Amino acid sequence: MQPANLPLDRLRQITDRFEYLEAQLNAGPDPDKIAEISREYSELKPVVAQIAAHDALRNGMEEAEAMLADPEMRDLAEEEIARIRDELPRAEHALRLALLPKDAADARPAMLEIRPGTGGEEAALFAGDLLRMYTRYAEARGWTVEIVDLQETELGGIKEVTARIVGEGVFARLKYESGVHRVQRVPETESGGRIHTSAATVAVLPEAEAVEIDIPAQDIRIDTMRSSGAGGQHVNTTDSAVRITHLPTGIVVTSSEKSQHRNREIAMGVLRARLYDLERRRAEEERSADRKAQVGSGDRSERIRTYNFPQGRVTDHRINLTLYKLGEVMGGDLDDVIDALTADAQAQMLAEMEGQG
Repeated sequence: MQPANLPLDRLRQITDRFEYLEAQLNAGPDPDKIAEISREYSELKPVVAQIAAHDALRNGMEEAEAMLADPEMRDLAEEEIARIRDELPRAEHALRLALLPKDAADARPAMLEIRPGTGGEEAALFAGDLLRMYTRYAEARGWTVEIVDLQETELGGIKEVTARIVGEGVFARLKYESGVHRVQRVPETESGGRIHTSAATVAVLPEAEAVEIDIPAQDIRIDTMRSSGAGGQHVNTTDSAVRITHLPTGIVVTSSEKSQHRNREIAMGVLRARLYDLERRRAEEERSADRKAQVGSGDRSERIRTYNFPQGRVTDHRINLTLYKLGEVMGGDLDDVIDALTADAQAQMLAEMEGQG
């Protein structure tokens, strides 16, 4: 009654490890180890819950089959067997999902970068719409959004924006948003009522720990410059803005807060996130060399989603998902899209694991 390609000894090892960690926590572990033990315990807890649910069904099936021999209990036993046979595939699927390898970056804060693509001012306005969409989504989930760098156009569009998003499971929810987002609508400046197509590029990067990404001082150049806000507002007359150039890769990061010290700290954090993302993508490309495509690979050269205003629809091209709820999506209601992308990515991982097994 065990799931295919899922040895019972592996499930037992996971349960034994969880019980050991639980005993350690109850005994009061070394203060230096409590964070590490608590993190592993939290990661295993939902897996152990799925193992327990599956075991309960498996044991229930054995008990019901044993009851078949008793004529008085036969009808009840047959009902119970039918119920368990109906529930077991769902329990096995949930257990397989719980056992999938976790992305180490899933629980991290994320750096969100949005830049307009083709379409001129309309693309810059759409970039602003996307920032508002993600900000509302973040607020609905209780996350915090910190604007690191924002360059606006005179008409209120965005030339470029970098934001730091902090909260529970931020990168896990937003990692499939990286790519080219396309909009089809009639611009406010269009007198003839013609539909224009514009685009903006979104990048979502997991925040890196300083200990993970070592950046030697000789690899960077730091320039200070005068900050200025959109339309001449909030002009800072001191040279507080910071621009950091990573010489080996040519990556340039800017931060324009009022404090130069804070700007250096923010810009280094963004730079670490970009370098960490490069390393993740390089490792992923090596692992995925035999695959034609993978959701969440972060390929930003391809169009991933279209927002069609005249028809009120949103289409994610990676999974052929179309929703006729454009207003809600632009208002930050992204869960239907993100849930579908996550389920598709999990299905691909399951297929790979079963293929390897």
